[in-house]
Amino acid sequence: MCVVDSVGMAIVLGIDSSTQACKVLAVDTDTGAVVASGRAAHPHGTEVDPWSWWSACRRAIAEATADLTEPVAAMSVAGQQHGMVVLDSAGEVIRPALLWNDTRSAEQARALIERDGARSWAERTGSVPVASFTVTKLAWLAEHEPQHADRVARVLLPHDWLTWQLGDRATAVATDRGDASGTGYFSPVGGQWLPELLAESFGGRRPELPRLLEAGQAAGRTPSGAVLGPGTGDNMAAALGLELEPGDVVVSLGTSGTTFAVTDRPTTDSTGTVAGFCDATGRFLPLVATLNAARVLTATARMLDTDLTGLDDLALQAPAGAEGLVLLPYLEGERTPNLPEAAGTLLGLRTGNMTGANMARAAVEGMLCGLADGVDALRSVGVAVGRVLLIGGAASSRAVRAVAPMLFDVPVEIPDPGEHVAFGAARQAAWALTGDLPVGWQPRSSRVQESTEEVDTPIRANFATARYGQYGM
Repeated sequence: MCVVDSVGMAIVLGIDSSTQACKVLAVDTDTGAVVASGRAAHPHGTEVDPWSWWSACRRAIAEATADLTEPVAAMSVAGQQHGMVVLDSAGEVIRPALLWNDTRSAEQARALIERDGARSWAERTGSVPVASFTVTKLAWLAEHEPQHADRVARVLLPHDWLTWQLGDRATAVATDRGDASGTGYFSPVGGQWLPELLAESFGGRRPELPRLLEAGQAAGRTPSGAVLGPGTGDNMAAALGLELEPGDVVVSLGTSGTTFAVTDRPTTDSTGTVAGFCDATGRFLPLVATLNAARVLTATARMLDTDLTGLDDLALQAPAGAEGLVLLPYLEGERTPNLPEAAGTLLGLRTGNMTGANMARAAVEGMLCGLADGVDALRSVGVAVGRVLLIGGAASSRAVRAVAPMLFDVPVEIPDPGEHVAFGAARQAAWALTGDLPVGWQPRSSRVQESTEEVDTPIRANFATARYGQYGM
């Protein structure tokens, strides 16, 4: 357990500003115990006014701190990655932020790759551009809204902007290498911005970028005197909250899906499947992302006129492989594989397998097959895979827990439910407060019981065959 020798027991806040909501945890630095929490919803859509994040953040903080008897000593923000927040010379927001899941810049992503080559992008930035990345959104802005692009004096990520609002706005805007590594104009190997690359992609414009903080370095203070941590991206914060070590691979089943690990060395993948990000501790965080995870289950449940519990019941009635029914779950386009204009496709339909149970089973298997492919992609760039930690809302699904051990070739564990991103942000806040990264805060996890069902159906092979037949991939 962490003991804060220099300041005694203290309360820190971890803030998770996600796509759907702002979630805040108040954590006791002496024990790592969550003592209070707050939550406020964000607007729907892929284009959002950043001031709505600030409003939600203040409401969630007020809820989390309403009954605290101790003052908040530090706080840190973990935010959704890649979002584009553009400010003018007065620091005012120019236009609504484009979120990571806005795919309008898919054409610009292709053009950037054609211009420089996928290998060059992977070697310079650790990743190959896709529509999610900030650099492609800036390229879109330059092409489609030049009147706005001409006014851009500063580009921020969502967590940068919120940290700036929480502190003294006279203090220089700051970020960390973890979130910066998802922009497309940062070098994970060099640990520095690539302003020339940004200018090349933004029509020659050279907006100011946040100063880069070291892991655990304070970004400043709030008006009340609380220390502000540097903040980071949501996936980096989840890794921090789970205290990941090499060999641990997280499969996160939120609205979107991610598969990531912590490594001591950077990775490079010119296919673009694995993004070579940095983590929040000075190491690296290779990651594979899909746009469609838990939303696949909720959409299928709605189609079958049931809820998620009913979907579980149906899926567990069907045999492994859903009698040949395969769902390619690209309901909102897809990032991995890079198919931003794709739609979901149901294949293998026959009169004998057109049942609600098989449909439910195909949804669960299709969602997990995409993420199992992500685990294999991590292996392909040298990431050690010793166990899979299954987190996110869909990890509580009984059907997901039954199917997952069939698809991952390593033990599958479920950490105790919790807001892992906000918890990681709280751990970072404690680090900025004391100068030491607290240990022993990670949640307990339980091993998923491997299925005793005899599995003759090659679930992943059927999925790969269906994808190749549909998209040639």
